[in-house]
Amino acid sequence: MKKFVVLASFLSMLAGATQAQQLLLSNYAYEVNNPIIGKISATTGALSHLKISGPQAGLFKVTKDQELLFKKKPNSQASYEVRIEAQTAQGKISQDFLIIPNTFHQNGVIAHRGAWKHTEAAQNSLASLQGAIKLNCYGSEFDVHLSADSALFVNHDPHIQGVAIEKATTEQLKEIKLSNGEKLPTLEEYLSEGMKQKGTRLILEIKTSTMGKERSLALTERVVKKVREMKAQAWIEYIAFDYDVCKRVRFLDPFAKVAYLMGDRTPEQLASDKLSGLDYHYKIMQSKEDYITEAQKLGLTVNVWTVNDPALMQWLLDRKVDFITTDEPEQLLEVKSKK
Repeated sequence: MKKFVVLASFLSMLAGATQAQQLLLSNYAYEVNNPIIGKISATTGALSHLKISGPQAGLFKVTKDQELLFKKKPNSQASYEVRIEAQTAQGKISQDFLIIPNTFHQNGVIAHRGAWKHTEAAQNSLASLQGAIKLNCYGSEFDVHLSADSALFVNHDPHIQGVAIEKATTEQLKEIKLSNGEKLPTLEEYLSEGMKQKGTRLILEIKTSTMGKERSLALTERVVKKVREMKAQAWIEYIAFDYDVCKRVRFLDPFAKVAYLMGDRTPEQLASDKLSGLDYHYKIMQSKEDYITEAQKLGLTVNVWTVNDPALMQWLLDRKVDFITTDEPEQLLEVKSKK
């Protein structure tokens, strides 16, 4: 009977995957000396009669160009919550946003599955995330899968301890313990931990489903919805190997930072489809070095994975790539400190 319940849940999820219209901000992290936070828009259609509400509403205003801005210089360390209400062709819509200071580190070091190699932390664990934060990394990369009953779990491989994540229930997956004693984290738990600080971004990989394209896209819908529900947009950057997943994220949130991993598209193609960057394996970047300058000319960010050799780190830094993803964040930070 349980199998039929899980199947019904999954089919229901697919049927209701398309999300209702949402309000969007072009930016969620403010600069202290710039009053403008971001442009307000909706996933579809025009907006009118914009209004700000909530306990901190008096700190903000909306311009005639539909930009949200501070009335006066904000506290450089404070976070602010604001509700924006608007009228659309479909009716009234409102949404809560969390606005935080842009105090994120700018060193371009992304800890692959967190900082785990020189600690007792399991990969993709909360402890590995905490390790990356402690190192002051630009970002901590992690991977998300969808369970059989539509829950979101953080793990790299599609299997863990012999259990296929996509075919297991939440109840089954919550029984799994990682090598450092932690339970297998849900996406909500991981985001909650990451949102306790404002220095390290959360680099969220949407894993390609082993069960087909529809499920990969359903996972994408769920992930973007969860990020929106938790008001975590300021922390999140998305990556994926499935090009359709990348494009789906940008459809759901046109301002999201999204980079493609597979390496089989040119910078021109990525820019044409409005992705924000490329994130290719170092062997691809060595063989197609011109991609670096091409991408930068097109306004794309350049990330390279997974780089653990100091000489290669230096080669990439000399070419001014934006980010390097590594299992050795400590080593990369040391290499950068010598420049």
